[in-house]
Amino acid sequence: MAERAYALMLKNSENQKTSSSGGAFTAISEYFLEEGYAISCSSYNYETNRPEFSIITDRSGRDKARGSMYIQSYLGDIYKESENWLISNPQKNLLFVGMGCQAEGFRKYSELKGFADRVYTVDIICHGVPSPKLWSQYIEPYGRLRKLSFKDKRNGWSSPTAVAVTEDNREISISDYVKLFYCRCALRPSCHACKFATPYRKTDLTIGDFWGIKERFPDIYTEDGVSLAISHTEKGEFMLQHASKLADLNECAISECLQPNLEKPTEVSPERDRFWKEYKKHGFMYVFKRYTGQSKVYKIEKKIRKILNIK
Repeated sequence: MAERAYALMLKNSENQKTSSSGGAFTAISEYFLEEGYAISCSSYNYETNRPEFSIITDRSGRDKARGSMYIQSYLGDIYKESENWLISNPQKNLLFVGMGCQAEGFRKYSELKGFADRVYTVDIICHGVPSPKLWSQYIEPYGRLRKLSFKDKRNGWSSPTAVAVTEDNREISISDYVKLFYCRCALRPSCHACKFATPYRKTDLTIGDFWGIKERFPDIYTEDGVSLAISHTEKGEFMLQHASKLADLNECAISECLQPNLEKPTEVSPERDRFWKEYKKHGFMYVFKRYTGQSKVYKIEKKIRKILNIK
């Protein structure tokens, strides 16, 4: 079937406010929980300080998995664990949610193992992921966390706040890590050649923030957040049909919902090689300060390189 695109917003405003955008994951996953099915997805493990995949079968676990993560999630043995769950529950289905590469990997795995008819795959629009070691070194001074949000909407969806809460209940800003994420120097090399930076995929459904909706569809824009959902298969449409019980869906053309990471992979920063050379030579804090704008020397060097057209 041809792809179909929708703007999606939860009808429950409180649930929408606690989601990173319009609440697509919440609306889609509800059907699977109601039916007693399982969800394979990642949530932040506060014991290990990293996002990890696990099998979820209740709303408490689902709610912990809501929200965006600017960190590479740890797959572990989730493919095999998901297969074993399906074997142990022969009358039930499973929803797999991950980045494009993760979801496509599981889609192929399910075909190879012969249980694809019982699997629903959802992938997430992705900017790319940095080395998980950078997050580990960034958060290390704060110890284990109690809460983490890269898109807290206290100031609205278009101006998200990145915050974490430490074990001693201190709220700390993690906006500098977000700057490091978006400087494009620390992403995996494979992310710059991503095959999934397109609206046309083989998974059942693609979800993410509907960036640009304020200009394209001002009548349905809200500062509480709007999700984009693109169905690729009949299974994808089936999931959205059930999601409409909890969310408002407004169909649009594919051309009206395009955004950078649906058109091409994130471009390599011209400073990427310099970043990693300096990281290996001077360590994390050195590059962290330089590439998040905290180093005055770096600001001066950058201006000089720009004037002289030096990369």
